[in-house]
Amino acid sequence: MAPLPTRPQLGKHHVDDRVLGVDEAAEIERIGIPLHHRPLPPNTKHHLIVAHEVSNVGTDRSQLANTAKQAQATLETESLDAVADRGYFNSAEILACEQAGVTVTLPKPMTSGAKSEGRFGKQDFRYVIEEDVYICPAGERLIYRYTNEENGLVLRRYWTSVCGACAIKRQCTPSAQRRVTRWEHEHLLEAVQRRLDADPGKMRVRRETVEHPFGTIKARMGATHFLMKTMPRVAAEMALHVLAYNLTRVLNIMGVRPLMAAMQG
Repeated sequence: MAPLPTRPQLGKHHVDDRVLGVDEAAEIERIGIPLHHRPLPPNTKHHLIVAHEVSNVGTDRSQLANTAKQAQATLETESLDAVADRGYFNSAEILACEQAGVTVTLPKPMTSGAKSEGRFGKQDFRYVIEEDVYICPAGERLIYRYTNEENGLVLRRYWTSVCGACAIKRQCTPSAQRRVTRWEHEHLLEAVQRRLDADPGKMRVRRETVEHPFGTIKARMGATHFLMKTMPRVAAEMALHVLAYNLTRVLNIMGVRPLMAAMQG
């Protein structure tokens, strides 16, 4: 539920509180090996952890679909709403979620230097689907030119030939013409942005949801965090932490006797 900001150098007992919007990520480094815990989609009502995983992949960019599908399988549902932070934004992952019946909401990282330098960003160019053209801030039409493939994504390129005479060119591009790129499934990214614009409060719900289980587990782990070494052992240790957390939550929600009755029945 960037280029990413520079990631901090992790010390032996450092924990970086990265979050999957329906989930939270904790990174630790033990004996020089970074381990990345990617739990949880917790549910928003009771804050129970639905799924978790330990990985040695150092970023979240390729984890959105995998984590969402795990939650989907655990909940035995064909559809799922997932909210993530911008660290999980990845076009291919969003496509995989769409194909799996997972509706995702997350902010897009600002990867272009144009905005930071005071120039127009891609969001200032309006796409007209009926004509397959972009309309620039000056009102000119950027027409389709060619298609190529880059990093496994099929991309369509658009530009106009009148940039040289444009009165606001300095606010747009230092190049001969401003070019706009459109992914073949760009409509999915636009739908993600529309969902976020329609309900920006979802990001607050995400924070409130993931901080409860993640903060509780971190407090219980203490200053040493994971005690085990190697992936299988750390995964087992994390599974025990998650089990203990979920049991505590259910005891608080249901009480001891109703829980025992449910387990025996």
